[in-house]
Amino acid sequence: MYSFKDKYGEYQSLFEARLSAFFEDLKCEPLILDESLKYSLKSGGKRIRPVLMLASADLLGVKDCGVEDFALALELIHTYSLIHDDLPEMDNDDYRRGRPSNHKVYGAGNAVLAGDGLLNSAYYLLFEKCAEGKLYADAAKFMCGCAGVKGMIAGQSADLYSAEKGIKTADMLDFIVKNKTGKLISAAVAVPAILAGGRYFLELRQFGEDLGRLFQLVDDILDEEGKFDKTGKTVGKDREENKLTYATFYGADQCRVFADILFDKCLGILEGIDGDTQFLKDVVDFVRHREG
Repeated sequence: MYSFKDKYGEYQSLFEARLSAFFEDLKCEPLILDESLKYSLKSGGKRIRPVLMLASADLLGVKDCGVEDFALALELIHTYSLIHDDLPEMDNDDYRRGRPSNHKVYGAGNAVLAGDGLLNSAYYLLFEKCAEGKLYADAAKFMCGCAGVKGMIAGQSADLYSAEKGIKTADMLDFIVKNKTGKLISAAVAVPAILAGGRYFLELRQFGEDLGRLFQLVDDILDEEGKFDKTGKTVGKDREENKLTYATFYGADQCRVFADILFDKCLGILEGIDGDTQFLKDVVDFVRHREG
């Protein structure tokens, strides 16, 4: 009998097995670099991006196309971004997933290098996949674009700039969320579509962007109303640091309305896709109602 919790755990286990193999091959020097790389990767988290990728690969029938390597690359990119995001020069957060941030344990310099190391490791994996054919190269190119200066990095830069200059507009907010959060989640579901020859690429890319917005809406509500033991992060920092977020711009109550609208939109997109989309629908529900 189908169980969302069990299926999610199955995808997590598949990913953790690939991550363990990566750890076995890593063994870099000096030791502090090896430790700092592994520290943030081992800090847990929901692994929602690799889970989404593995589930989408199942849906599209491309689970045997080496998608675990793409999932690993995506999580390396995501983790590098979190390490850098926590630095004093960025969001200046001392905690991540209930543990001291990387720079609080290894120092800011080594945290920068750990993030750089994870990003370069991700690109090394993607370059290797490019040798397997055009679809693999197209998938790698798409993921790099989502992570780069027209994706996640652009969103992070706009986030800092808006806080520094006091820019608080709906357009700026949409740009930040679409790029900083939405692009990597979009990559998680669009990469398998590329590997499937473009099947449902437009639908899944849009689904990923909308799910990213939903994820950020809930995240912003939790920053206002959540608890540290659930979120693993310092609560209330966005408002204290004048950050432009859904919650600081619209208020938590309006955010809940927007979240419900996006919840329905995500489910609507999945209704138009042939195949067993129940797990992805349950992921949408999980994101909408998460507490941490």
